[in-house]
Amino acid sequence: MFLFGPRVPNITTEELAQELNGGSVRLIDVREPSEFAVGHVPGAINMPLGTLPGAAAQMDRDAAIIVICQSGNRSVRASKRLLKAGFTNVRNVVGGTGAWRGKLAR
Repeated sequence: MFLFGPRVPNITTEELAQELNGGSVRLIDVREPSEFAVGHVPGAINMPLGTLPGAAAQMDRDAAIIVICQSGNRSVRASKRLLKAGFTNVRNVVGGTGAWRGKLAR
C-alpha cells in the first residue's frame, strides 16, 4: 500500500486497443452519462464514479477490468476503489478518452 492507496497499473490507448481486440476485458467508463453520450470507446460500459460501489458489488472480482474517464483522474480514483474492494486485475487508461480521441485523429 502506498500513502494514497494502492498503486494502479496504467495502460496506454494503444494497449487498450489491443486488449479490446482480444475481447476478454471489461472496459468501464466512469464519466457521467451526459459525457458518455457525447462519445466513448466502443464496447465501454458507462458506470459513473458515484455509482461504482453498488455496481461493483455485482461484478467478478477476478475479471480483467480497464477503467477510463475523460483525462485519467476519475479513473485512477475508481481503480483504487476497485483494488481496495478486492478486485485483482484492474488497470487505468493513461490520458483517458481524450487520449483515445487523439489516437484516432493520428
